Amino acid sequence: MKLTIAEVRHVAELAKLELSDEEINHYAVQLSAILDYAEQIQGVDTSSVPPTPYVLPLHNVMRDDTLGECLPNEAAVANAADAKNGYFRVRAIFEE
Repeated sequence: MKLTIAEVRHVAELAKLELSDEEINHYAVQLSAILDYAEQIQGVDTSSVPPTPYVLPLHNVMRDDTLGECLPNEAAVANAADAKNGYFRVRAIFEE
């Protein structure tokens, strides 16, 4: 599937990318090749392949929940946009 320059510009705009004309031409070729390959893959007969919920075997990769050293209060609020007396200040929200 050959992508037009206008289509690549549109995709770049949706992705909020500023691309030069050279980059747009380069990506038009690359994206067209990717779409051609995806079209080729869609032609493969997978009717005899059962659905697979997970490609890889699953295992728990989370570490044990252990007590660690606490972050000092000054460090916790050091980069806050608005902090006072060691607390984060936020705008009050009241539901009526």
